[in-house]
Amino acid sequence: MELARTMIEERQLSTRRAFQAVSLSRNRLYYRLVERDDGELIEAIRALVEKEPAWGQDKVIARLKADGRRWNAKRIRRVYLALKLNLRRRGRRRLPDRVKKPLVVPSRPNECWSADFMSDALYNGRRFRTFNVIDDFNREALHIEVDFSLPGGRVARLLEAIVQARGAAPLRLRLDNGPEMISAELARWAQRRGVELQFIQPGKPAQNAYIERFNRTYRTEVLDAYLFETLDEVRAITEDWIVRYNNGRPHDSLGGLTPAAFARSGARPRSRKEQNQPATSLL
Repeated sequence: MELARTMIEERQLSTRRAFQAVSLSRNRLYYRLVERDDGELIEAIRALVEKEPAWGQDKVIARLKADGRRWNAKRIRRVYLALKLNLRRRGRRRLPDRVKKPLVVPSRPNECWSADFMSDALYNGRRFRTFNVIDDFNREALHIEVDFSLPGGRVARLLEAIVQARGAAPLRLRLDNGPEMISAELARWAQRRGVELQFIQPGKPAQNAYIERFNRTYRTEVLDAYLFETLDEVRAITEDWIVRYNNGRPHDSLGGLTPAAFARSGARPRSRKEQNQPATSLL
């Protein structure tokens, strides 16, 4: 290009002959680069990637096209690569702020359930997990699921099965911030059932004290009391223990009644403050 310009300016050659001599098209002389404004596309891509950090360029292109955007796939791919999003590392998502909510004593069944995970190991060393659910009203053990893996979708299905068995969903479900608890599947289930998910603050297990106390009892009387060879053994002993826990184990907070007997009595659970108060003499 520069050689052609030199031949035109210094040798006085015509434009046609100069560009023929260097085997270039004369269009190169008149071409002007048109700057594209990709600002809107950049914002759209960044907003989508921030919302869905696990998506690659193919999903980003498909979503933008499905939204009716006017950009073609080549342009979206060019901008996507220019932003170096194909080289990004997957970062951890920050949890939303958790507001501390008091651990109130429910006044009726299905007002608030609590759920939590535990882990242990078989005799061969293989780890397994349990998903525990109780009704805070009478501390009734609603279900303990035992398996090697319990992902978020499985958790949502288990909760739905408990609801079907009891005939009612809880108003609130108190839980921690584990990956299964903050899953999209569980959020969709709660929205469909009208259940308020109450997340405790990270690192504050005391805010889920009912299930923590239940977990300690389950570990002492079951997990730490036996050597398990198989998951079937864990499940069988756990199912038998749940029956005994609900029907034969008295609770101080329930006035010395079992969870099943307390539910039949129609009484109200006592708070910890009420439990610590001495009985008032009638004399």
